[in-house]
Amino acid sequence: MSERNLADWLAHCERIHTKEIDLSLERTQRVRERLGLDFAVPVVVVAGTNGKGSTCAMLESIALRAGYRVGLYAKPHLLHFEERCRIDGRSVEAAALLPHFEAVEQARGELTLSIFEFTTLVIARLLAQAPVDLVILEVGLGGRFDAVNAFDGDCAVITSIALDHTEFLGPDRESIGREKAGIMRPGRPAVVSDPVPPRSVVEVADQLGVDLRLIGRDFTVQGDRQQWNWSGRARRYNGLAYPALRGANQLLNAAGVLAAFEVLQDRLPIPAQAVREGFALVDLPGRFQVVPGAPTLVLDVAHNPHAVAALAENLDQMGFHPRTHAVFGAMRDKDIGAILKRMAPLVDSWRFTDLPLPRAATAAELAALHADLAPGGPGPVAVTQHGDPRTALDAALGQADPADRIVVFGSFYTVGGVLKDGLPRLGARHVA
Repeated sequence: MSERNLADWLAHCERIHTKEIDLSLERTQRVRERLGLDFAVPVVVVAGTNGKGSTCAMLESIALRAGYRVGLYAKPHLLHFEERCRIDGRSVEAAALLPHFEAVEQARGELTLSIFEFTTLVIARLLAQAPVDLVILEVGLGGRFDAVNAFDGDCAVITSIALDHTEFLGPDRESIGREKAGIMRPGRPAVVSDPVPPRSVVEVADQLGVDLRLIGRDFTVQGDRQQWNWSGRARRYNGLAYPALRGANQLLNAAGVLAAFEVLQDRLPIPAQAVREGFALVDLPGRFQVVPGAPTLVLDVAHNPHAVAALAENLDQMGFHPRTHAVFGAMRDKDIGAILKRMAPLVDSWRFTDLPLPRAATAAELAALHADLAPGGPGPVAVTQHGDPRTALDAALGQADPADRIVVFGSFYTVGGVLKDGLPRLGARHVA
């Protein structure tokens, strides 16, 4: 076993529990107990439909600028599995994970763990043994039964709540909100940065006696085009620059981050300068990421209707572009019809792409769904199909004028597929 490399271990994890998503905490909790695994430092657990990654990145960035050592478990990854575990802002080396795979394998005994459960325990064990002052854990799916919920957070943060993974989490926002609220702990604080949270979230908080902090009630934001202000129960920040992460929705995420730090201020005091620097320097690839050059290239992992609505709003706020070319690939279980319908008014040509997963919709399936948007087919909008995201992007670059815009969005595998060989070199053909 000790001779296995990271790829070997990941393949092993896929074999021992073939059901990719198996919502249960029991197996993870039992193995955690066998490992004696817990954290001796403050833990922030972050759940939500959209905005989790941005929230975690801002928490990390501010804490680092305040001089704290930070461990972060983030998912999914864009390019390499090691991106899921960060120490002080840097991905860990694959070799650092191997002894923890070995330890989890020994501890699980007769129990089978899904790949998400197994790797969550691996990364948690690494973070628990690392010399850090703060641990940030990002929930993958839902909250109540996600493997991360085997660990108690000192502060729970719930970002936006929208319809996604309805086959697992329920058919409406109230059901999904109840699942997300499962990360709350009795008597401990929780921050909700969704401006209109489902009532179920508040009900769960009341039942557990949670110190619930809601945006608009317990903390507020105000601002203009140049700067913004934040006010909480006991702290206030004025004249803040907007976070380096683009998009109007990032202000809600940033507000939740400051509320979380207010909760933890007795254990992790954060100076105002660290807040300013942290927001200014935060970086998270694939979240409305604009790649310098011509044509304009936007990368965004928006893959559900709520996230795509935010993407469309952000695109509307950009400068004028004669044409918009879209590269899109997504999982088959997403509400692809709603996604295409929301983006259709903005897109002049579609490049649909296959993705390297069995549960991904094929380019042909995406094209067929697009054709169903309007009677008689897609009309004047150009539609092509491609075998992988980079090929689709290259085709879009071949047709785009320098003043045009290309938007690569959908699954993490779509954005990751165009980044696997580094940032694309942009050099649009010249208009004759």
